[in-house]
Amino acid sequence: MAKEMKKRYTQQGYQELLNELNYRKGELREKIKNDIAVARSFGDLSENAEYDAARNEQGINEARIKELEELVENAVVIDEASIDSSVVSLGSTVTVRISDGKSESEVTYSLVGSNEADPFSGKISDLSPIGAGLVEMREGEEKEIETPSGTIRIKVLKVSRTNA
Repeated sequence: MAKEMKKRYTQQGYQELLNELNYRKGELREKIKNDIAVARSFGDLSENAEYDAARNEQGINEARIKELEELVENAVVIDEASIDSSVVSLGSTVTVRISDGKSESEVTYSLVGSNEADPFSGKISDLSPIGAGLVEMREGEEKEIETPSGTIRIKVLKVSRTNA
């Protein structure tokens, strides 16, 4: 298997990884173990849908535990206290004005690592077209950024640390 690439995380994103890993290794693993024991008590395992479902859930959980352990092992947590809050970088919250030539909107994003991205919550990856375009920008700066839906003009209105 190929060597896992180091992924950058904010402190919050790294903590969420650890929380999920601990939940899956503890509480969820125990629940699945109990589900398997209950299903075994129903008798013939060859025609036992509850047993099959519990074993399937166990396999999915163990695979996710392995994935999370690799992510934690290869995580690089950025020191958000050392971030220059006047420059957009991983761990920044940035308010921008976006213009596509037809309309204009003001949006606030938090720049996070690629595994933490959740555009519906305003968390965009520093590797996404907009996120990558914003990196190193300062308040008041403008530039054009190529996105999958076309070129946009973006102006940085405000930059701050996400967990300030």
